[in-house]
Amino acid sequence: MFDLSFLLEDGYLGLFRDGLLTTLRLFVVSGVLALVIGVTLATLRAMPVRLCKAFVVLVVEYHRNVPVLVQILVWYFGVPQLLSEGLKTWINAGNTEFIFAVIALAMNSGAFISEDLRSGLRAIPRTQEEAAWSIGLTYLQGFRYVILPQGIRVAMPALLNQTLLLFKNSSLAMAIGVHELLYRTKQIDNATFRTFDVFLVATVLYLAGTLALMALSEHYAKRQAAAAGV
Repeated sequence: MFDLSFLLEDGYLGLFRDGLLTTLRLFVVSGVLALVIGVTLATLRAMPVRLCKAFVVLVVEYHRNVPVLVQILVWYFGVPQLLSEGLKTWINAGNTEFIFAVIALAMNSGAFISEDLRSGLRAIPRTQEEAAWSIGLTYLQGFRYVILPQGIRVAMPALLNQTLLLFKNSSLAMAIGVHELLYRTKQIDNATFRTFDVFLVATVLYLAGTLALMALSEHYAKRQAAAAGV
């Protein structure tokens, strides 16, 4: 029988709260880092330097073609093996699951963001770049102050969609022991054996988060349409 009164027992409601807060923290931190990574990769890709372009292509193709879960596991189990013994000891003793989850999610999302930005940048007329040069800006200054802001504006709907994917992908951090919402859900399920009730609560919480992000995306799209006079 469907009954959520068990949440008031043994601190289960508190576990859900802690899991949700960890998910939000994971989402926000990795999202900010992903934006920095995405802008950096897009900038390198736009530079007229072959080595930079090849590096970005390599990074993007890896993150586009390898499952996110595998990427998280590589960062948590694989990367520490390349470090010194001192750093490995610190990692093993220091509850670094959250850090590695943030890095893996940010790198993955950043790679996709860079491609969205690249599409936005390609939509900017060449004359904008020439106009920036004509007023004395260097290539990088013109890109930073003229081209990039316009490219971000064009790519914003796709960037908002990436935030939605990042929020959902944050649940994969459970695989390395991050105490986010799905981890806490499974923990409560193991203690109560009320699988349907427990996962229904988790579903509602995830759905609330994704719907909020979708509402933000729709609001932005309407504002853009109004500004354009559509």
